[in-house]
Amino acid sequence: SLTMDNPSSTKDVVPCSLCQIPEASMYCEVCHIHLCKACEGEHLSDSSKDHRVVPVKQSRSTLNLPMCSKHPIKQCKYHCEQCDIDICRKCIRKHPGHQIVEILQNSEDKEEVLQTELQESEKSIHPKYEEIAYNISKQIADLSKNSEILTPAIKQQGEVWQREIDAIITNLKTDVEENESKHLVILNKQEDEIIRTISEITQIITDLMKLLDLKDDSKSRNAELRKLPPEPKLSLSNLRPQEIHTDQLIDQSGSQSEQDNNVPTQGAECSPPDRSLLDVPRVIAAIDTGYEYQYGVACLNDTDILTHGNSNIMKLYNLHGELVRSIQTESRNHPSDIAVTRNGDIVYTDYKNGTVNIVKDTRIETVIRLERWKPLNVCSTYSGDLLVVMNSDDDKHTKVVRYSGSTEKQTIQFDRRKSRPLYSSGGLFSTKYICENRNLDICVSDREANAVVVVNQAGKLRFTYTGPPSTPKESFSPLGITTDSQSRIMIADWDNDCIHILDQDGQFIRYIDNCHVLGPSGLSVDSKDNLFVADDASKVKKIQYYMQKNNFIYQT
Repeated sequence: SLTMDNPSSTKDVVPCSLCQIPEASMYCEVCHIHLCKACEGEHLSDSSKDHRVVPVKQSRSTLNLPMCSKHPIKQCKYHCEQCDIDICRKCIRKHPGHQIVEILQNSEDKEEVLQTELQESEKSIHPKYEEIAYNISKQIADLSKNSEILTPAIKQQGEVWQREIDAIITNLKTDVEENESKHLVILNKQEDEIIRTISEITQIITDLMKLLDLKDDSKSRNAELRKLPPEPKLSLSNLRPQEIHTDQLIDQSGSQSEQDNNVPTQGAECSPPDRSLLDVPRVIAAIDTGYEYQYGVACLNDTDILTHGNSNIMKLYNLHGELVRSIQTESRNHPSDIAVTRNGDIVYTDYKNGTVNIVKDTRIETVIRLERWKPLNVCSTYSGDLLVVMNSDDDKHTKVVRYSGSTEKQTIQFDRRKSRPLYSSGGLFSTKYICENRNLDICVSDREANAVVVVNQAGKLRFTYTGPPSTPKESFSPLGITTDSQSRIMIADWDNDCIHILDQDGQFIRYIDNCHVLGPSGLSVDSKDNLFVADDASKVKKIQYYMQKNNFIYQT
């Protein structure tokens, strides 16, 4: 077989290819043969080739051709593919019809392949494995760091809960003691009155007996005493211990990998009294926004609404349809979605730039910059966090991430019970509107899946809505989604030109389908439960769907 040694190596003795003297010091790089000093001149005298003879140490490679076992003075310069053996020129005739290749040519081909594989190993495969090893090392470090953060945070949360429990127990004990003291005063007073009355009755009995003996006709007090005093009846407090399940605690506190380490200090807002839905909802205002394609609307307050479409300009209108302000995105890309924070700041996502931005007065600040992910839709929560729906760069994965400022606090991606993704995957046109309900559920409308997916605050799946039971799932085309003060969920059904209204547990209540809304996309609700609908007709319609009661007066 052929071997290739380092050119600078001198440990191997190579014979002369012409005279077989065992110390060849020269090498012809054209004829690929080794030469001793005596044979060098004879070889160069052959003018049929342009020979290039160099010292063995300077040649690019040293080729050790094996000697033929049949013809010991001949080197095996050929290889029989069928017999898989090296042969010399004289042996060729003993392999009729076989595939014979030159060892040198075969060696050059193999060398070229090896060079290609070497380059691939050095420039592609090895760096990728190094990157994987680095990522694993980083995840190990992050895991350890996360545990270091979580352990004291869990302890702190436990201490807060313990203080809350101690406070509740103390309050309960105080209530019991105050209740006992208050009722004891009443009972003691009534007992004194009854004892006094009994004493009077005893005296009356004695007096009546005397009257009988004297046969006196004086009037008795029985008529007066037949009307008994009211007997006191107390409704005593009762404490029923309730069993606490682990799942309930997990839902309250969240899993370690998904929840914030701080104890929540702000929950859902108090709801106004329950109100009935109008039998026939009505449009009380319509604003023309001028977009060719309109994507969404957000209530800045009860008098101004923010809109966006296929333009890099976001438009702010008042309820009279007057343009109050125009806001151009910093990158000149059109925003993927818009939202309004609890502080009244405007938030928008930039899919192409991979950023989430906040508009403060006249300044635009980038608060989140993503790598390997692209932001789609966004909403602001009651606690002031941001929930962002995002796709991976390869459009194979979708997840919801909670941010406090620019800090990632929670990731929602998989149904933990069934170990499968909660949301469908897709690119820029993978529309997934998002909102938070008053009970802190997270609602995502997933048009590609023809479904609305609702998880609780901890990211655990609560339910999936695919339309009323009587309709096929494929006909449901959800886009915009929002919730009102009663925790009702409203969903824009783009294909069917209507709005679905659900309760907080996903039960269908009714449609809004009589307001001439064509292709509804974005939805938003103001503090008075007026519904704003952005549609394909480049209009935003203000719809009243609740009855007007008490101080809940809807103003146009």
